[in-house]
Amino acid sequence: MKYNFNRKVDVPCGKYTLHLGTKTYIMGILNVTPDSFSDGGSYVNVDAAIEHAKQMIRDGADIIDIGGESTRPGSAEVDAAEELRRVLPVVEKLVQEIDVPISVDTYKAEVADQVLSAGAHMINDVWGLQRDPALANVVAKHNAPIIVMHNQIGTSYEGDIIEEMSAFLKKSIQLALDAGIPKEKIILDPGIGFGKTSEQNIHVMNRLDELNHLGYPILLGTSRKSTIGKILDLPPHERVEGTLATSVIGIMHGMDILRVHDIKENLRAAKVADAIVR
Repeated sequence: MKYNFNRKVDVPCGKYTLHLGTKTYIMGILNVTPDSFSDGGSYVNVDAAIEHAKQMIRDGADIIDIGGESTRPGSAEVDAAEELRRVLPVVEKLVQEIDVPISVDTYKAEVADQVLSAGAHMINDVWGLQRDPALANVVAKHNAPIIVMHNQIGTSYEGDIIEEMSAFLKKSIQLALDAGIPKEKIILDPGIGFGKTSEQNIHVMNRLDELNHLGYPILLGTSRKSTIGKILDLPPHERVEGTLATSVIGIMHGMDILRVHDIKENLRAAKVADAIVR
């Protein structure tokens, strides 16, 4: 189904504003973890992380998303102190050296509080405000945008998967609103690769447009993920073309932001897709 591109949302993001709906925004992934599935260990050094962020911006990234805890299936959780040890020095330095919004990928209120105090502009929560009950209030206190992702333990769905995802996201939205986060600062994420089998991920990708009825901007994160790897039988670094296919499909279904590793390639694909569908 072709999405009707009428929704325009200005998302205040510190000194920046995301004009969602006018183009597809590109969010660059900056993992400062030793064990992420695609680039674990590549940017644990602060200087290497800073340089990679700057390269992504040169390649066209609109937002940088910093992650200090791997969320790949089977990865070990880290406590807030270790996550802050990885993330905070990068945030503090990036705030001084780049001129795009900085997002931090965390579900912990303590981490969010410190990185937002240090100058980060938004929080990306892979548990949709449903893991740490204090997180929504922290985000509201800092007047920051929040990305709430669909997630669950296990891959069992009693009913229709899109209906269950919608119910989860509606709960996340209500948690945000109840905490005082303005509607215009809430962004949704279907959580491709989280709480879903490869077959379910493909099914959700085919029905992404059905999530637009919730009335919020949507971020799509499919970059180099295992579903693409299984289709192509290729390792993470050889999944660029497969990622581009999902990115373009996402844009056609109304997605507003692409969270990706390969900036230049996805930006070029997004520009062509935007020219056609927007």
